[in-house]
Amino acid sequence: MQKEKIIVPRATLDILKYEEEGITYYEFDATLCQPPEPMVNAMVCLSLLKDTDKLVGYFFHEPAPLYDKISAHFSHEASELESGDFKIVFQLTT
Repeated sequence: MQKEKIIVPRATLDILKYEEEGITYYEFDATLCQPPEPMVNAMVCLSLLKDTDKLVGYFFHEPAPLYDKISAHFSHEASELESGDFKIVFQLTT
């Protein structure tokens, strides 16, 4: 799998795009950012998702306020990493 850096208007972080098992993934790492940058980048990237696409975000804490903002249109799956950071995978609600 090869990750490609893409330009996403209004994003302030590097956004990567790749495909795995027929699913397009977008990914960003906000573990070193301060609020509101993680939420801003997540919102910008969520607007990219179509059909089965997924967004993978790495955060320094679980972004509960973001969950509240997007719950009507997106689902998420969170996992805590050994580092204490969180990997959150978002997708459109079906």
